[in-house]
Amino acid sequence: MLNAESLFDLSDFTYADVFIQNDYAWVALNNLKSYMDSIHYPELNKTLVPDGKPLAETIILHEGKCISADEIEIVYGDTTKGGLKATRNNEILEGASVIMAGAILTGERIAIGKGVLIESGAMVKSPTVLDDCCEVRQGAYVRGYCLAGKRCVLGHTTEIKHSIFLNDAKAGHFAYIGDSILGNNANLGAGTKFANLKMIKGNVIIRCNGDRIDTGRRKFGAILGDECQTGCNSVTNPGTIFGKQCMLLPNTTSPAGFHKAKSLIRK
Repeated sequence: MLNAESLFDLSDFTYADVFIQNDYAWVALNNLKSYMDSIHYPELNKTLVPDGKPLAETIILHEGKCISADEIEIVYGDTTKGGLKATRNNEILEGASVIMAGAILTGERIAIGKGVLIESGAMVKSPTVLDDCCEVRQGAYVRGYCLAGKRCVLGHTTEIKHSIFLNDAKAGHFAYIGDSILGNNANLGAGTKFANLKMIKGNVIIRCNGDRIDTGRRKFGAILGDECQTGCNSVTNPGTIFGKQCMLLPNTTSPAGFHKAKSLIRK
């Protein structure tokens, strides 16, 4: 019940091999750095996308090339539904991604899929992977070793570090996500915080069915199974694991440990 297969459908997740079959789901967090260090990252044009500086103009990524958005019409539709469109001379640039002026990208290892939008004011640090149709909203702080599947939202003034988003996971507003995993279609209410460091020294311990399992991790936020939801201004204690379709009510602090599928967490 604590392995990836019991928490997630990995059949359409491009990076499913970050998880180890029949092992604890949090082992993917142990593997994340070495896994992301091994990925091939395309080289961005440093003239148009300078390292660590706000973009002076909006840039289009299309077929492996960086293009100035001058004379390109951009339709900012719903990114996660394929609504981001770029057109040049009445020709649609299929799969084009957009990095808006004012965004900041740092480091050499940032992979951006098709139909991705990075808004003004976002900071994305290396290494980061954004699969197709992801949206990185204004003010997002993506601190590195962040792996996002298809159609994810890395939201406004949301801070993310050393974490995995499976397909369609969304953290739209004012969240903190550290050393955590969001399952397919997981959705975080505004102001959700995943505490990832115990106030006393020692590894995070998972409590499950009366057992105490040492994760070996000093930092461990939360793991949300597929289709979990958190309410606004909710908090999870370090080492919280939700089975599929759990719901954490607004203004609620979740106890650490495993919560079985379809649990309603009220306190």
